[in-house]
Amino acid sequence: MNKQEMIEAIEYARRAHIDQMNKIEALIEGKRVNGLTPIAKTKCDFGKWLYGDSENIRVVLGVQFFENLDLLHETWHVEYSKIYNIFFAESTRGLFAKLFSSNKINTLEIEKSKVYYKELQKATQDLLRALEVSQRRVLALNESKFH
Repeated sequence: MNKQEMIEAIEYARRAHIDQMNKIEALIEGKRVNGLTPIAKTKCDFGKWLYGDSENIRVVLGVQFFENLDLLHETWHVEYSKIYNIFFAESTRGLFAKLFSSNKINTLEIEKSKVYYKELQKATQDLLRALEVSQRRVLALNESKFH
């Protein structure tokens, strides 16, 4: 991955997380949403890049910086999974809803998702900040650092 490709990958990750936050907000507001991020941190587009090319990214950004990105990304997915499970996990639906095939999420669960969303917003801001710093770091590096 050359310098420009890495800059573009970081920018793509930043935009993807912003787009996902918009989708999650729409989901909480009761809108139908397609294309939500997978719960597993290695299955989302950013995770595929980060973990698929981890050795190169560790070299370019540095091990500590990579590990910080990994931690922030994992935190984002942990917070996200709380919301995802409210809307999509079978175990969160009550017996009454299952018996009568109701897909409606109860008010208490919606309120919980709003609280979780606030935590997800914080995790998103932390991750976006780290991505911004990563991008500046890559921009400052000499092209010879890339292959």
